[in-house]
Amino acid sequence: MSLLYVVLGLLAGILSGLIGIGGGVMIVPSLIFWFGFSQQEAQGTTLGLLVPPIGILAAWTYYQQGYVNLRVAALICLGFVLGGLLGAKVAVVLPSEILEKIFGVALLLIALKMIFSN
Repeated sequence: MSLLYVVLGLLAGILSGLIGIGGGVMIVPSLIFWFGFSQQEAQGTTLGLLVPPIGILAAWTYYQQGYVNLRVAALICLGFVLGGLLGAKVAVVLPSEILEKIFGVALLLIALKMIFSN
């Protein structure tokens, strides 16, 4: 089973480096559907793996090519830290079924925006 988690991380890392997605879009649904996690457990585990700088080598590669705006990244990090705390406090009290629907709607809206934008 441990090897499957490593494979999931590898696939998420490839997608993250390739198109900037991974944790929320790939790891959360995978932990739920393939590994039997609850929505809260999948989200919490995914956020837990973000604590170390796991994307540092991919980010460095983009930075070397001039594709990282450090000012914007720092500002988003500030908001993310505060927003993550607020969101987590709400998520842990919601029923899993409601949280799954919120997650699914968010993914659907993002997908529709990406598909139908210029």
